Amino acid sequence: MVSKPDYGNWVPKRFIYGSFAVGLVFLVSALWFLFLVIPATLFFLVAAFFVYARYMFSSAGGNVQNSAWELVLSHLDWNGEGKALDIGCGNGVLAIMLAQKYKKAHVIGIDCWGKGWEYSKKACERNAKIEGVNERVTFQKASAVSLPFDDEYFDVSVSNFVFHMVSGVKDKRELIREALRVVKKGGKFALQDEFLVKKIYGNPDDLIDTIKSWGINKVEFIRTCNEEFVPRALKLPLFLGTTAIIAGEK
Repeated sequence: MVSKPDYGNWVPKRFIYGSFAVGLVFLVSALWFLFLVIPATLFFLVAAFFVYARYMFSSAGGNVQNSAWELVLSHLDWNGEGKALDIGCGNGVLAIMLAQKYKKAHVIGIDCWGKGWEYSKKACERNAKIEGVNERVTFQKASAVSLPFDDEYFDVSVSNFVFHMVSGVKDKRELIREALRVVKKGGKFALQDEFLVKKIYGNPDDLIDTIKSWGINKVEFIRTCNEEFVPRALKLPLFLGTTAIIAGEK
């Protein structure tokens, strides 16, 4: 039997189990305090939503994750020659997709691989081997706050749903700046995150102006939330409803 790659899911199982467990506690407590039926119901609904979201993200369901990954790469105007960086690579999917699409590319994927997520370096390496690109893709532990690479080391930089989760930096825009620091002049980038959350990134127009002030040549803002593959039920704040891509040329 041929092994299949496992790229994980943006909705960890702990979200489902945790919501259900809290709902169950409230439900049991409602045997003595009837008013606790209301919060119990709310937590069960949250758990049900996470089940739905996990299914829609999966390849067996709506395949939304894959569509979002492909959208990132579709806005990467690159000839495929040189070195690419995937920041917060998870189980290695964007790094591997880059290597599959660009046969001459050498790709590095970095991540912290915390215990709270269903990702690991071992899974990355396994997936790269299954997909037949392990000779051109490597993975290492590193932080998006301070990338362990020289200025202008890469021809391309990509990232997907990572920056808003990174701790250790007060202004998340600095993570964008760091991602662009390691890109060569004339190099390309495509970064997807919750860029429509004003409390994190400010107004989109101001964000673009800030990025251009760093000496970036071209910047495009693509609202992922407007894409047809995103179901209405997933267009929630801090979910796909506030998701966008920043792409362009340094």
